[in-house]
Amino acid sequence: MTKPIRRAGVIGAGVMGSGIAAHFANAGIEVLLLDIVPPNLTDAERKDPAARSRFAAGGLEKALKARPAAFFHPSHARLVRTGNTEDHFAELAQCDLVIEAIIEKMEPKRALFARLEQVMRKDAIAASNTSGLRIEEMMQGRSEDFRKRFLVMHFFNPVRYMKLLELVAGPDTDPAVVARVRKFGEDVLGKGIVFGKDTPNFVGNRIGTHAMLTAIHLMLEEGLAPEDVDAITGVAMAHPKSASFRTGDIVGLDTFAHVADNCYAALERDEDREVFKVPAYIRSMIEAKLLGDKTKGGFYRKAKEGLETLDPAKLQYRPHGGDEAIKKATKSCEKVEDPAARVKKLANDPGKAGQFAWKVLSRSLAYTARRVGEIADSIVAIDDAMRWGYNWELGPFQTWDALGFAETVERMQKDGIKLPESILRMKQRGATSFYRQDGAVFDLLKGEYVAREVDPRNVTLAGARRGVKPVLANDGAEAWDLGDGVLGVTFKTKANSLDPDSIGMLSLAAEKAEQDFRALVVFNQGEHFCVGANLFLVVMAAGNKDWEAIRKMVKGYQDATQRLKYASVPVVAAPYGMTLGGGLELCFACDAVQAAAETYAGLVEVGVGLIPGGAGTLNMLWRAFEGIPEGVPVNSYDLVTQVFKNIALAKVATSADEAKALGFFRKTDGVSFDRARQLHEAKARAVGLAEAGYHAPVPRAYKLPGESGIATLQMMIDTLVAGGHASEHDAKIARKLAEVLCGGAGGAAREVTEEEILELEREAFVSLCGEPKSAERMQYMLMNNKPLRN
Repeated sequence: MTKPIRRAGVIGAGVMGSGIAAHFANAGIEVLLLDIVPPNLTDAERKDPAARSRFAAGGLEKALKARPAAFFHPSHARLVRTGNTEDHFAELAQCDLVIEAIIEKMEPKRALFARLEQVMRKDAIAASNTSGLRIEEMMQGRSEDFRKRFLVMHFFNPVRYMKLLELVAGPDTDPAVVARVRKFGEDVLGKGIVFGKDTPNFVGNRIGTHAMLTAIHLMLEEGLAPEDVDAITGVAMAHPKSASFRTGDIVGLDTFAHVADNCYAALERDEDREVFKVPAYIRSMIEAKLLGDKTKGGFYRKAKEGLETLDPAKLQYRPHGGDEAIKKATKSCEKVEDPAARVKKLANDPGKAGQFAWKVLSRSLAYTARRVGEIADSIVAIDDAMRWGYNWELGPFQTWDALGFAETVERMQKDGIKLPESILRMKQRGATSFYRQDGAVFDLLKGEYVAREVDPRNVTLAGARRGVKPVLANDGAEAWDLGDGVLGVTFKTKANSLDPDSIGMLSLAAEKAEQDFRALVVFNQGEHFCVGANLFLVVMAAGNKDWEAIRKMVKGYQDATQRLKYASVPVVAAPYGMTLGGGLELCFACDAVQAAAETYAGLVEVGVGLIPGGAGTLNMLWRAFEGIPEGVPVNSYDLVTQVFKNIALAKVATSADEAKALGFFRKTDGVSFDRARQLHEAKARAVGLAEAGYHAPVPRAYKLPGESGIATLQMMIDTLVAGGHASEHDAKIARKLAEVLCGGAGGAAREVTEEEILELEREAFVSLCGEPKSAERMQYMLMNNKPLRN
């Protein structure tokens, strides 16, 4: 049971099954995706292999078209082979893992497992993606050997993006099987594992459904509107912006009701059973096919006049509105960056927003505490399930800590809310929080603090840095000793944008790393790695027609990126989220990249009327030419044209793998499936380069298309303008870009040095700053607080 999982079978090509297959392929796993033979085929179709496997092929096609994308790159779909459960079932014998994702009904699942037992290898694992059916019932009639190799692997939708993977073992599941699947889930798929118990809807959906329905029932009792509830239970409560009702629309009311009904039917002895009873008006919505996004209307819908909200009492849509006092209170809370402080402010608000929030939170937290030992033994598991499966910023017990443990207990008792004995004993012992700063966590079952199990790879900057003070610091960035001879640079600007301080820190850190360290890592925190340059200074200088100041700014960033590129120690960037404009140019300057899988990278400067100004054109050419062996004849125009298109069309990769395909990252760059491990992996890459005898690269010169290339690209640009696909200003930007990438008019006559390309880039950037249309675009971006993207 230590054998790696290389081939997997997925049975059921619906949304979940195709999503699982796609993410397995993202991880390099070969997948056999099967579904039933479509009923009612014609006689001719019954003999047609393609028609017989139409359902599976259709599921794969939908996964390829899915938005957000299910595959990191469309080419990954080559690892998925489709078939049907009549003609290809025996091929599952070649799989190391087979996951069932068929209809959520017991009898079809039992029949499927009976067939699986006949074909699967004795060392292969069988799993169900059920969202809540009991293992004990699914395994009726199965052999002891099959039961040992069976467990639940409950993925959350969309599979690629949701970190949570709930593993539920049955009474007979071999611990070695669980360990093997855990390793596969964490190390290969990049998932966060939560061990649940064989109870209805497991961990995430049990707590999440209770919380959502608590808010929905309270809305009717308190006379609030759906938009009021969503304002309270969204960002202000440290939950996703989709909150309660919008989440229902996204998930689908039929799916949501199915999960709730499953709980209601199975939880006969649950003290909050009635909470899981779906309100009558939601039943009416389901009957009327008002299911949410999938039917273009649920609790909310878009109309010609704007967004509309369903009135639960009348079952009619009305203009989107909401209570102004609630809006004001929740907007005030949303401005608080720290989620713990934010939710505390909300719960203590004396108005309607705070009162409603407290009722929802207190009931939800108390219910969750009463479930410890039933659905999971660890409060950490429950918190992780809600953060990873529902995108809560804080899990229930972390929220409790934010509100104050003892104060919350007293307030609940005053309100008559039933608390489990474990919580009362915890308070009696004088505990002040579930989580302690020393890393211990309170075990409600043992009644004492225990050491928290921590994966040493899941390290934050705060946990990795050595000392109490940074090695270097200014207003825009800091450099910390990360241990093992690695210096780490991190930005402190809004959205990690580039300003003079953060740019200056790059050069200072390179110099310091060369003197006292053996490697440098650029690792930022926050939602995005770097959204590009803060253009305020550029706009100000352009307004004053101070072109020399702009030229100096651009050269400053070019110098900083080149300083990193030719540092005598290896430099590794760890991008994630939006890595745009100057943020991507920063990655270009590094010897290697350890990107989060969810990295959205692109040179998007044309969106504000400019071209890249931080050596982006030079280093995109570097990447385009670097894999060509010396002596191999190459048409430089073709390479330059592709670089031109990537920049002129402001292409943005939707994953780290797509960034590799576009030439933004190297094929050899690393991808972290779990961003929690990204700093550990980036540091390991930097140390590896240092220990492997690192030497800085040698500057290059390029034979570029020159005047003929400029003319050819000009024809392409003119065609786009003539066809109405580009404006004259777009054409002006593109012509400047063409001149830089082709090495100027004389680019074909001789090799063009890096300094000459940088000068061309710099002058093109400065000249475009003088264009009124570019100034308008930059000012619009600043006024609307938008990141640099197209």
